[in-house]
Amino acid sequence: MKSITIEGQLRTESGKKATRQLRSQQLVPGVIYGGSNEINFSAPATAFKDIVYTPEFMLAEISIDGKTYRCVLKDIQFDKVTDALIHLDFLELVDDKKVIVTLPLKFVGTPAGVKAGGKLMTKMKSLKVKAFPKYLKEQIDVDINGLELNANIRVEDVKLENMEVLNSPRIPIASVSMTRQLKQEEATAPKAAAAPAATATPAAAAPAAKK
Repeated sequence: MKSITIEGQLRTESGKKATRQLRSQQLVPGVIYGGSNEINFSAPATAFKDIVYTPEFMLAEISIDGKTYRCVLKDIQFDKVTDALIHLDFLELVDDKKVIVTLPLKFVGTPAGVKAGGKLMTKMKSLKVKAFPKYLKEQIDVDINGLELNANIRVEDVKLENMEVLNSPRIPIASVSMTRQLKQEEATAPKAAAAPAATATPAAAAPAAKK
């Protein structure tokens, strides 16, 4: 699994004044919770860029005062005016504690319905799961090869080992819909088939009257 290393500094002071001072130095405050102790720290804003501005799921290895904390990102706060990063929450991974994370979906294959002329519609990009840290992975692969025209894959169709999916089971994840062209072709097909019968020459003409 991908991970990012962040070098942080222990933060001993709190409050608005201390926070403003950090931000004036281009540092962003953060917190690590979930382990034996809550750790308040700060790090340069650039150190968080790769984990904040990405759709990928990755771990954060945060080093503070010679100790490394293995974490997942749980919350991000941005300034409402400037959109600058102002705070991050990280959850420390503990081997015997399950965690709740959001994993991105990767659709694998070409649906049968697409081969028949339909269009793939993806309706979800991720799933929320609960698992022990050792079972976490970068993404959830969803096989869509068997997805037929006008059919859906739902949350309940995704089977994962060692993970509990927390989304509602009946929510559609992906479907294959008819394209406009395919609808037009289906609509005109019966008319085209019926046209020869409507214009067919009578099998036999009426017999001429005898003189």
